[in-house]
Amino acid sequence: MPDDVHEQQNESEPRPVAVADEKPQILCLGGSHDQVVAIQDRFGDQVKVVRVGSPTRAIAELSRGEFIGVYADAEHFSAAFDAGRAMQNQHILQSMPDGVVLLNSENTVVWSNGRLGEWVGSSDVVGQNIYTVLSDPEIFGSDFCPFSRALTTDHPSASTLRSRDNRCYRVHAAPVFEGGDAQRHLIVTIRDVTDEHLEQQKLANIHQAGIELADLTPEDVTDMDFRGRIDLLKDNILHCTQDVLQFDVVEIRMLDQATGTLKPLLSVGMKPEAAARELRASVEDNGVTGFVASTGKSYLCEDTSKDRLYLEGSHGAKSSLTVPLMLHDNVIGTFNVESPEISAFNESDLQFVEIFSRDVAVALNTLDLLAAEKATTAAASVEAIHSAVARPVDDILNDAVNVMEKYIGHEPEVVERLQHILLNARDIKQVIHKVGQAMAPVEARPGSARVDQRPILVGKRVLVVDEDEGVRSAAHALLDRYNCVVETAHDGKEAIFMVRNLGTGQKYDAIIADIRLPDMSGHQLMVKLGEMSEHVPMILMTGFGYDPGHSIVKARQAGLKHVLYKPFRLDQLLEAVEQTVAAE
Repeated sequence: MPDDVHEQQNESEPRPVAVADEKPQILCLGGSHDQVVAIQDRFGDQVKVVRVGSPTRAIAELSRGEFIGVYADAEHFSAAFDAGRAMQNQHILQSMPDGVVLLNSENTVVWSNGRLGEWVGSSDVVGQNIYTVLSDPEIFGSDFCPFSRALTTDHPSASTLRSRDNRCYRVHAAPVFEGGDAQRHLIVTIRDVTDEHLEQQKLANIHQAGIELADLTPEDVTDMDFRGRIDLLKDNILHCTQDVLQFDVVEIRMLDQATGTLKPLLSVGMKPEAAARELRASVEDNGVTGFVASTGKSYLCEDTSKDRLYLEGSHGAKSSLTVPLMLHDNVIGTFNVESPEISAFNESDLQFVEIFSRDVAVALNTLDLLAAEKATTAAASVEAIHSAVARPVDDILNDAVNVMEKYIGHEPEVVERLQHILLNARDIKQVIHKVGQAMAPVEARPGSARVDQRPILVGKRVLVVDEDEGVRSAAHALLDRYNCVVETAHDGKEAIFMVRNLGTGQKYDAIIADIRLPDMSGHQLMVKLGEMSEHVPMILMTGFGYDPGHSIVKARQAGLKHVLYKPFRLDQLLEAVEQTVAAE
């Protein structure tokens, strides 16, 4: 063979790229030794003949060398034509976003479209082992090596590889079938899926964080009060926001469905005046948070200086992202994060925060259900205890005042002890009420279990005088829930004793008496009480029957303001008591 004939004896070793001062080259695909010699003789020493044995090798040589012509024997003519056409369209492969390489059986890169070199920071990966190029990557999960599997099975194989610098690549290797060519090759496409993998990891972490938000053990529920569980949930939310979503500034507000106000639940990194700012669910004059709560739509503020809705939250914030907390298609609050950088949040961040906010909403609802269940149970228990104790305590009070009336002026020591009994008996009800408030705070109870707040009735002392035990029990059931201090008497004489022995500085804010008592009329009771005090806050109860003594008429003439006609509604009773108390 002439000296100028260059034959690739070992195609696993790539040849150097021709430089400008070398002889022109002719690529010879296939052909016998005599044919190659004939070509060399025909052109003489002015050219160099490079012989390859397969179309795949021809493509690799054409991609990196400058050839003035291609020779192919009859057997390889069609392949040579295809190779030439492929090289004419090589710019298509080079413009692809994915890396495309040709590997031989030793996993050496024979040809590359250049994309892989850009990713790994190498000017030319041709001639290097693919594992070296990818920094000895590890294979995710239980996948097999895509290169060896494709060669051994003669079928395409795909796996995800992670390099040492934590870049992730999705690799697809397909064998190249060439008759008569002992050298095996793989066409490999490589896609950089680092961002996709990180997003999948982040989604998984967010999902796990969402599960853990309200993952309260029975011990947590038992040992913690309502506020303690709220604080635990806030800690979990903050941990997930900072560690998983990697946001340092966060504000969560809860929507009061009755008033439309947005009450702060969690605020980190916000200015104190911003955290304390009063906001409502409204599209106007309530910032981005009010807009989101009102519309139920997420809002991405890319530049706070150019957004008319934005109200300053964190110091130096340049962008913000606010999403609604949704539960059963209803807005229950808002979740807001901010950044000191312009356009710090993208659509991916929006998706992550929306996913996380759904978990937050569910966690808050779960916590509300737990708190409501415990508060409702506690309230029912306290109410049952109070109901069971109220009547016996009244009996103690009634007996004590009756005994005191007999001993006044005779046995001072006995009277003093009876006064202690009265004081302690009345304290029992107050203690039960305070314990009930601690066990079942109003904010922990579900809306359906809450009673309308009647602040004017709180702590007011009411005396109910009626012979009917059912009326006295009903008075406790109806008025105790509004935090009134209810006491009862069986008749007018006992009512007078109760008033006379209230204690220094004590008085009844309202006295509700039946018009017909066993020992006197309601009007007569009112007159007797008037002899003890200038103002008697009396409310009389009567049926619609005939009033032969004209007690109501006489009582009205004496200053009576309110009459309740049995059976009366709760709102009528409350209104009468409130008006009587307010007139004090």
